[in-house]
Amino acid sequence: MPQAPVVWRLATVRQLIDETPRARTLVLDVPDWPGHTAGQHVDVRLTADDGYQTERSFSIASAPERATVALTVERIDGGEVSPYLTEELRVGDTLELRGPFTSYFVWRTEDGGPLLLVAGGSGLVPLMAMLRHRAANSSTVEARLLLSARSLDDSLYRDELAELTADGLVTHVTFTREPPPDWRGFARRIDAEMLRTVWPSPHQRPRIYVCGPTAFVERAAELLVQLGHPPGAIRTERFGPSG
Repeated sequence: MPQAPVVWRLATVRQLIDETPRARTLVLDVPDWPGHTAGQHVDVRLTADDGYQTERSFSIASAPERATVALTVERIDGGEVSPYLTEELRVGDTLELRGPFTSYFVWRTEDGGPLLLVAGGSGLVPLMAMLRHRAANSSTVEARLLLSARSLDDSLYRDELAELTADGLVTHVTFTREPPPDWRGFARRIDAEMLRTVWPSPHQRPRIYVCGPTAFVERAAELLVQLGHPPGAIRTERFGPSG
C-alpha cells in the first residue's frame, strides 16, 4: 500500500509548557495529522515577514495515543529558530510542520523489550515519547533510563519521570556540571562503570536507544559495544548545535 505524501501542515499552538529555564514544550493541534510512532521527528518551518524561510528538525515528545503533537525545544544561544520557539511563540500562533520521519529510531509496545534508554540532555525527548507510549498502554516491558544532564535545572520532565519511576521505570541520572546539594548519585560524564551499573548483564539483550549530542552518542555506543552489547541492538539518534 503506497504511503501518503509528506506535506507541510499548518499547526496551531494549543499550549506552552516551560520545562526548564531553557526548554519549552509546544503542544500543537495539527489538522489531518497522520499519526506517528514513538521516536519519530518532524521538520518545523518558519517564514519571516520578508519571505525568508528556515527549517529545523525536532523530536516528537508526545505519545502516539495523544490527539495533539508535542515538541520540546531547548533554546540554543545564538540560534535562528529555538529562541523564537522558546521565548516569542504564543498560544494561538501557527507554524508549518512536516512529517513524521524515521522508521529506524522507533519503538512500539509490540516490539517488546527489555528497553535500555540512554539520553544526553534534550536527547531525552524521543525517549520520553517511548516511555509515554509504554505508560499509555500499561505495558510491563522492563525499561531502564540513564539520563545525563548538566544540572537539576537542565533536567527535563522531572516530575513525570518520578511518576513513571514509581510505576516501574528504573531511572538513573548523572549530573555533569552542577549536582544538587547532598546528591548521592552519579556526578560525571557517562563511562563504562556507570553503564554497567544501569544494565549489569548484556546477555539479557535489551533493545537500546541512545539520543543526544553527537559526541555523547558516539561515546555511549562505543562503551555499550565494549561491554558486550551487540552493535545491531543499539539504535542512535544524534543532533548538532543547530538541532
